[in-house]
Amino acid sequence: MPDRIIFHADCNNFFASCECLERPELKDVPMAVAGDPENRVGVVVAKNELAKKYGVKTTDTVYAARKKCPGIVFVPPRHRYYGEISRRVNAIYCEYTEYVEPASIDESYLDVTQALPFYGMAPEALADELRRRIRQEIGITISVGVSFCKIFAKMGSDYKKPDATTVVTRENYRDLLWPLPVSDLLFAGHAAVKKLNGKGIRTIGDLARARPEAMRGILGKQGDMLWRYANGIDDAPVALFGAHREIKSVSRGRTFPRDLTAPQEIHTAIVYLTDEVARNLRRHRLKGEVVSVQIRRPDMTDISRQTTLDHPTYLQHEIQQTAMELIEAHWRAGDPIRAITVGVGKLVDAEAATEQLTLFDLMGQGASRQKRERLEAAVEDLRKKYGDGSVTLGIQENADIGLRRRK
Repeated sequence: MPDRIIFHADCNNFFASCECLERPELKDVPMAVAGDPENRVGVVVAKNELAKKYGVKTTDTVYAARKKCPGIVFVPPRHRYYGEISRRVNAIYCEYTEYVEPASIDESYLDVTQALPFYGMAPEALADELRRRIRQEIGITISVGVSFCKIFAKMGSDYKKPDATTVVTRENYRDLLWPLPVSDLLFAGHAAVKKLNGKGIRTIGDLARARPEAMRGILGKQGDMLWRYANGIDDAPVALFGAHREIKSVSRGRTFPRDLTAPQEIHTAIVYLTDEVARNLRRHRLKGEVVSVQIRRPDMTDISRQTTLDHPTYLQHEIQQTAMELIEAHWRAGDPIRAITVGVGKLVDAEAATEQLTLFDLMGQGASRQKRERLEAAVEDLRKKYGDGSVTLGIQENADIGLRRRK
């Protein structure tokens, strides 16, 4: 059976490139898209090539980026605008194949196996055609990786930037990819790389040539997965464009204008965030069993904790209570907090979610939970009718830390 032909198309410096479409003068100066420095969400989310030459990196703070490049120009992000450009880019992809799977706002996989005979083009020529059209019709550039599987296509698009095509074949992938550091392999995280390096595995080739059982011994199931990816063993399909993608978790986070230290401020933030999480769960008719909290320190390091409930829920007060318990158990009172994210995972359809209720539950907690669900559903109905700020479920406004009641 012949190999599939998979593209991974990656928009170069996407947010920054979008901004340059409307403000061409930004092409001639080092610039970056970042949040509001005054409200301390000033993290670089994109930069142009001139800023990159100064060493400015995505996730740099505004302070760090300005220190590397004193003349850098910052512009605030406009996600709705970037979404519109992304839709236009994917519309061009869809002219060639219906198998277009967006991986993020600026990346998409394409399966062009059936399209190539129709267009009478070699894979590299079709990738170059896509690059030309995006450049001429939209005004930004893309890099395209071409391969027989999604993993190597993605690595191909990362191999050479900007505005480049890289073809990774069964004949050349060992020469092209195996010399790269193992950290360049997709899904090889920092902790895994540290363990592999400790065992003398420093390149993708080292990993690929190792025995799979040895990798399982080092990293468990992840070791087996990484070994397969290093050897190009990946049969994951490219989804049809617009196909429903399962929601795996719902989360909301907030970076605060100043560090939080007071317990009441932290409680206010948790109430605010869990209200948004619960509303989104209810909107998607989902319940979840795993509640997680991520806290970011002022030095930009994170601590993440999660716990599993004994029943799936979308109740705001249950998510709030669990999130507070996680913070109280794993965070020292008085230590400053820069940002908090609350999430709910292990999701199931709300109507299909069932519990094994004891007689005591039916008379007590189970009945109370059903009443609370009806209460929160009624609150949501009032919000839809009279506005988000009409009923707040205990949310206290605190403009000092950037939390305001929705209108």
